[in-house]
Amino acid sequence: MTQEQRRPWIVGVSGASGTPFAASVLRGLLVAGESVDLVVSRASRLTLLDETGIAFRDAHWREDLRVWLERGADGKPGTFALSDDALGRVRHWAAGDLAAGPSSGSYPAKGMLIVPASTACVAGVALGLSKDLLQRAASVTLKERRKLVVAVRETPLSGQTLRQMVALDEAGAVVLPASPAFYAGATHIQDLVDFVAGRVLDAAGVPHQLYRRWEGELGGGSRE
Repeated sequence: MTQEQRRPWIVGVSGASGTPFAASVLRGLLVAGESVDLVVSRASRLTLLDETGIAFRDAHWREDLRVWLERGADGKPGTFALSDDALGRVRHWAAGDLAAGPSSGSYPAKGMLIVPASTACVAGVALGLSKDLLQRAASVTLKERRKLVVAVRETPLSGQTLRQMVALDEAGAVVLPASPAFYAGATHIQDLVDFVAGRVLDAAGVPHQLYRRWEGELGGGSRE
């Protein structure tokens, strides 16, 4: 696929707790055959190290990404399989690279998913600060009227953050709290993670089979 034909989803990972949400969204995009441009913030690397023990390194990002995406939400390695073809559809941009492709509106992209989004990230995007590539790419996504999904992971929420979330909504973003539901019949932590990831992909219009959908019949969550 040439650069002219490639139109990726930009996935930004901020420093909020919830790196398994990001991993599930990335797997879902790759399973759907999508291309991905990945931006992992400096703060999120500390969170990833704390939550998984994985050090995400720019010079070895492919190896680190494979280990991350193959790990389950319970921390068990080798839970998922990631093909070389899928990994080949990911392009990584350093968070400090403000000359990267996604920093420009002329760079072809379908939209951007920020998973998880910290309150600092929410504030930066709402105010248009563009202090790193993640925030700059989000600002570009908004100005180009492309889809922006912001999966906020924080509780409780202050009035200031709530006002910034309203500002994002008014700017055209989808504000999607990382709040799992239980009607899908979750029996494992991975099910709860995949529900949130599935709702992110729903908002982006990407098909997936990450959770059982509500079908208007009570008791479905208790059945196999």
